[in-house]
Formats: sequence, structure tokens, C-alpha cells
Amino acid sequence: MISTHTIQINTQGNTDVINLTGEIQDIISQTKSNDGSCLVSVIGSTASITTIEYEPGLKKDIRNILDKLIPDNSDYHHHDTWGDDNGHSHLRASIMGPSIIIPFVNKRLCLGTWQQIVIVDFDTRPRHREIIIQLNGE
Repeated sequence: MISTHTIQINTQGNTDVINLTGEIQDIISQTKSNDGSCLVSVIGSTASITTIEYEPGLKKDIRNILDKLIPDNSDYHHHDTWGDDNGHSHLRASIMGPSIIIPFVNKRLCLGTWQQIVIVDFDTRPRHREIIIQLNGE
């Protein structure tokens, strides 16, 4: 059985990292399926879904490493196309990807002790984001 759900969230942009694990686990707990897979996908091209140990130091580390790899103050061709300033946001999101799949067993996400599912919003301004949760299970 496949079921589709959404999470609505407001972000601050600028590599804002927000923990989604509890909301996703709540959705799985209420589904009819005991075992299956959970697709988590963000709508948009300037945000990503991944897993991390959700703690303040690592949230800073993610921003610091991405600032080195894909600086926000460089001149990107995307800026010429649209006259905006978020070329780095698109590049960061494309590297990290818009979605992940996590299994669940007995209505529990199969995550490590320190592993949480997060959205990372790279855009240059606050955004309202829609995250799709699609469960495939039995």
C-alpha cells in the first residue's frame, strides 16, 4: 500500500537545518503499514533532505564546509540568467539531493541512535517549504 502525506514548514534559508524526524515518525505511526520504505522529498530546487546527527556543532560544520566548496559570494552564471543571488543555493541543493529513502520496521524508522532526518534550506531568504512523505509498505 502506498500513502502520501505532506509536511509544511517555514525556514530561514541560508543553510537553515531543521529536524523532521519526529513529524515523519508520527506519520508512520499512524499508517496502516507495519513495514516498508519511507520516501522523504522536498519540493523546490534550493533545499535538500539528508540525515545527520542533529546537533549545533554539526549544523555549523555543514554551513562552513559548503561555504568553502560553494561560496555564497561568488559570481554564478545563474545570477545572469535570472538576475537573482541564489546560484550557490541551487548548486548546494543539487549536490546534496532533494530526497532520501529510509526503511521502517514495526512502524519505526530504521535510523541510528544519533541519526535524524533533516531539511537543509540553502535559499537566500526565508521560505515556506512542502515536504512530501510517501510510504510504501504492508
